[in-house]
Amino acid sequence: MLIYNVTIKLAWAIHDEWIKWLKEVHAPDVKNTGCFTGYKIVRLLEMDEEEGPTYAVQYSAESKSDYNRYIELYAGAMRRAGTEKWGDNFIAIHTLMEIVH
Repeated sequence: MLIYNVTIKLAWAIHDEWIKWLKEVHAPDVKNTGCFTGYKIVRLLEMDEEEGPTYAVQYSAESKSDYNRYIELYAGAMRRAGTEKWGDNFIAIHTLMEIVH
């Protein structure tokens, strides 16, 4: 099993609207591509939040081919949608992890 992890640092100015959009629109849309079996949204603690909070969304993929399908077919549009909606009020870092235990 793999985890596609997206860590997002965002500005306080968009926090309330962004978290609502993430929970109600974006994360469900990513899952509904059929490439992931589920996801968790977590907030990073013990971080400097002066400029804004940091979240991570962890999408579970059964296989590398499921993840690759997402990257090839959907990731570009999903990332553009976030940038078009929120501009430069956030920074996202994308990583792929393998569950070993």
